[in-house]
Parts: sequence; C-alpha cells; structure tokens
Amino acid sequence: MKKIILEISTKVSRADELIQASINSGIKSYYATDELIERLKKVAGAEIFSPLGDKLPQYVVYPITQVEEATKQAGKAEDFAFFISLKNKADEKLAIAVAKLGAKYVIVEAKDWRIIPFENLIAAFHTLDTQLIARVADLKEAELMLHTLERGVDGVMMTPTSANDIIDLKNLVATKTHVDLATAKVLSIKEIPRGDRVCVDTTSLLQAGEGMLVGSTARGFVLVHAEVFETEFVASRPFRVNAGDVSAYILVPGEDPTDPSQYRTSYLSELSAGSPVIVSDTSGNTRIVNVGRVKIETRPMLVLKLAAKTGKQEIPINIVLQNAETIRVVGKDGKPISVTQLKPGMELLARIGPGATHFGTTVKETILEK
Repeated sequence: MKKIILEISTKVSRADELIQASINSGIKSYYATDELIERLKKVAGAEIFSPLGDKLPQYVVYPITQVEEATKQAGKAEDFAFFISLKNKADEKLAIAVAKLGAKYVIVEAKDWRIIPFENLIAAFHTLDTQLIARVADLKEAELMLHTLERGVDGVMMTPTSANDIIDLKNLVATKTHVDLATAKVLSIKEIPRGDRVCVDTTSLLQAGEGMLVGSTARGFVLVHAEVFETEFVASRPFRVNAGDVSAYILVPGEDPTDPSQYRTSYLSELSAGSPVIVSDTSGNTRIVNVGRVKIETRPMLVLKLAAKTGKQEIPINIVLQNAETIRVVGKDGKPISVTQLKPGMELLARIGPGATHFGTTVKETILEK
C-alpha cells in the first residue's frame, strides 16, 4: 500500500478529531511542525516526520535547496528525509541527487508545474530505495499524483480538512486486485432436507453487487451475494454472506494478498473471528475483509449443479446453499437472484479454478471432486 502522511498542526481546525479519525482508519504517519508533535507521540504506533530534530521524531525532515546542504545533513540522523519545493528543472535534478544520499523519503512540493516534473521523478526514483512523496493540496491532486505515469508516486502528504478526507485518502491508496469471472449455466437444482450452513459475518460493510466466491469443489466458485437488501420480512445484514454448507470452499488471500494468482481456499467450517476472506464485486474487483463471527445452523438446503466453459473444456461447478428467499447468487447481467427463483438454464457469475488444492494451496495433480 502506498504511504499517506497527514500534515497536522495546532493551526488545523479540529486537529484532535482528525487525529482520532486517522487512528480509526489505521493511518498513523504525521508531519508536524509545532507543539502538536508531543500529542502525536502519544498515539500508539505513530510515525512522525518533522523538521524539529530536537523533538526526536522518527524522521527528521530537512528542507533542502542544494546538494551540498543535503550532504551535510545526511550524516546527522539515522532516519531522515528531505523536503524540496520544486520550482524549476534544477530542483528536479536536486531531488534525484539527494535521493542518492541515503534518505528514506524525499518529499516534493510542486505548485506550478506538476505532471512533467513528477513523471521524471517517478521514472528516476523507480531504481532507487528512496520513496518519493508528493505534498498535495487536496484529494484531486493526490489522485493525480498517485496515478501519474501509471506507477505513481510512492505516497502523498496532505493536510486533511475532515474525517472524510482521511477515509477518501485511504481508499485512494488501497490495493486493488481483480479476478476474472465467467458464467456458469445451472444444470440442476435439488432440495435436501437439512444441512449445516455457514453465515460469514464480517467486520466490514459490504455493498450491493459484492459477495464471496464459494464452491463445493476447487474447480469453480459461485458469487454468493451479501445480504444487503431490506425485505418485508427480514432486515438487511450488510456485513453478512450466507455462504453455503460447512464443507464448501471459499477463496481467501494467499501469502501475497495483492496477488490474486496466490489466492487459496479454506473450508467455510474453518473460518473464525479474524480470518481474512476475499470479497468480489460483479466485475471481479476484489478486496480483503475479516471475519467477525461465523454462525453455523441447520437449515433446509439446495444443491446447485452448474457448468462453465473455458475454451473447449466444460468445468463442473457445485454449490450447496440454504433454501431461503434471502440467499442470492448473481446472474450474468450482474443482478442478484434469489436461489428460490433459480431454474435450469439460467447463467450465474462464477470464478474458474484454481483446481486441485492440498490444505488450501494449489497443487498440480489430478483430484476428482464431484
């Protein structure tokens, strides 16, 4: 995840409220230039940047106008950063030069020319260990800097004006991942009198169009929609996915959570408070949420058998879901459908693979699941 540094001082309106909002959002990197630094030090896990070296911040930030000046400062602190106000080509070259002196961060502000100088800096910093931080005025500029030259800067520093600014900043830098979704045709639907179904209650609010990828075999997963809809008889539970029976697989993050090719499987029965699981929307955009609670109860169930095609190969997909109006899957048009309304021939959104797994990890061997 790219870095966010919040620039906060006693002059900022409602500073204490903003600090609390940042803690709630898990953002604890701050740039401070006055006595507020002492209050920030009381924030557990805070990372403080400041030009006030006598206040002992984690990173002493040296405003720099020439390389000689930077060279003198480089040896004064174990952890340090440089700040450069970029006004011309010479300042751009200076930022690249000082990055080679061992600073972990170079913070660059550009009030006039932005795009071209930052494109040059992003390209140059790509081969260096130093992180390039853009000091920005607002969210629009932050988004621009984070996507310039596709790669973007390594982080942004901004003065928030509200708690919403902090939330929006975090959303800008959140790692976005994607899986390819396919369509699977419903072949048959069979009622079974009872089974143990698993409600996965997360610590996050899910949105319309989001759900979890669940299947009875590791060859394919159906997108099971979150219970975000209010009905005449049942209140919405926007944190919940009534995901399937206890033996079903669910997609979970791998060793590198930003790499969908490393996604693994867990049994629904294995999930517990704190477990990370994958949430996908109808376009295949994924994110990681954590389980807050798992509810397992005996209910009437439906066995759905489907088939998806990849090239000339037909992939069988099975899933067992609770037989109730509030449990929804997603049609190929992206619209949720109650399982009680399903009929053979309908097409649902599904994820193909990863295939054979051993303790949730993909393996290259033949395993028959049916």
